[in-house]
Amino acid sequence: MLQALLLVLVFSLIFLIILPNYHKKHEKLNLPPGPKGLPFIGNLHEFDSSAAHLYFSKLAKTYGPILSLRFGCRSVVVIQSAALAKEVLKTQDHNFCTRPSLVGQQRLSYNGSDIVFAPYNECFRELRKLCVVHLFSSKKVQSCAPIRREEVSRMIQKITSLSSASKVVNLSNLLVALTSSIICRVAFGKRYVDEGVEKSRFHEVLNEVQAILAAPFFTDYFPFLGSWLDKLTGLSSRLEKVFKKMDEFYDEIINDHLDPNRPKDDNHEDVIDVLLQLRQERCFSFELTLDHIKAVLMVNSTFCTYLRALNYIEVAIFASYTLKKG
Repeated sequence: MLQALLLVLVFSLIFLIILPNYHKKHEKLNLPPGPKGLPFIGNLHEFDSSAAHLYFSKLAKTYGPILSLRFGCRSVVVIQSAALAKEVLKTQDHNFCTRPSLVGQQRLSYNGSDIVFAPYNECFRELRKLCVVHLFSSKKVQSCAPIRREEVSRMIQKITSLSSASKVVNLSNLLVALTSSIICRVAFGKRYVDEGVEKSRFHEVLNEVQAILAAPFFTDYFPFLGSWLDKLTGLSSRLEKVFKKMDEFYDEIINDHLDPNRPKDDNHEDVIDVLLQLRQERCFSFELTLDHIKAVLMVNSTFCTYLRALNYIEVAIFASYTLKKG
């Protein structure tokens, strides 16, 4: 009982000290109109991430195509018109291209060492150039054609086999598996579809990474006491466990590629081969570290899980349409 009273007292003192300074800070910002939130938490209590589009659409009817919200200590500006979106994403792209520094994203991207969560600076521009020239060029895409043909052939054989046995063919799952296999072979040099234990481990790591990337950390919205709350709820330890699993997984893949006795495909270099070669050549204005390589791999890996998520969305939409039609 005494401990609970002490906690209430401490939080009350923190609240009374921080709140006046917090309001003074936000009064200086020239923000678009928006709903007035509650003290301390802002509009967090109103926001439903599962139906964000409906929430924003409702607010746009009252406040117009540009509005502001407050999520804890963070100010958020919402754009809801094509003209304003073009202004932000194209005309003023250099002013808006930097992402907010969020705890989970920064940790899992090796402190913004990739091209997705990195701040807009010289290192980001060099990384983007690296990816465009060496990883996503038309020459590189054409060099992967044999892999694509081989994986498509595997899928057709599987469909033929299932059809001959009069079994149900789940085309959506097969197409997702096809894309996932192509991405994994291009990035890692392995399929991770017929690898047994390795397949389970690979998907387990990816699912955990995706889940923790989407998890809301208190620190992101309440920097002054969020880290303490994240430790209390177990989010911080969960993040570290996921990072350790992911890091060990990438270490094994990279060490496997560094093995001189590893069998290589002379007709195709995977993403790791290319990145390790560039690291050895030292042809950039910054030092390309193993953390940069792992961060780029993290982006490639999580794309596989997003493909599955998109597949589930497509199935849900189709089912909804079928029910309405029927």
